[in-house]
Amino acid sequence: MSSRKEIADHVAAKLDAAGDLVLRKMFGEYGFWLDGKLIALVADDRLFFKPTQAGRKHIGKPEEDHPYPGSKPWFLIPEEMWEESAWLQELAQITARELPAPKPKKPRAK
Repeated sequence: MSSRKEIADHVAAKLDAAGDLVLRKMFGEYGFWLDGKLIALVADDRLFFKPTQAGRKHIGKPEEDHPYPGSKPWFLIPEEMWEESAWLQELAQITARELPAPKPKKPRAK
């Protein structure tokens, strides 16, 4: 099932002040990149954050679920927390800080 763009746009608006945020459509779902790092997904109209130790501490006792079949579990963020902009922005920032820098892309052969 695909996610609705308005859900992704709503979450993006809440996360916008966290930093250099990019929203990209991916196979009918949406990915959120902060400072070049994939930190969150909207899949099946549900919000998932990449699991990190700092994120776990920030959330408390996070519910974990799979954003798509065959994936590792991610933190599932309850809908009632989507309106807590400052809380979501802090989660985004601490998640991005803990994730490794993206690997440089190899140049394409011509």
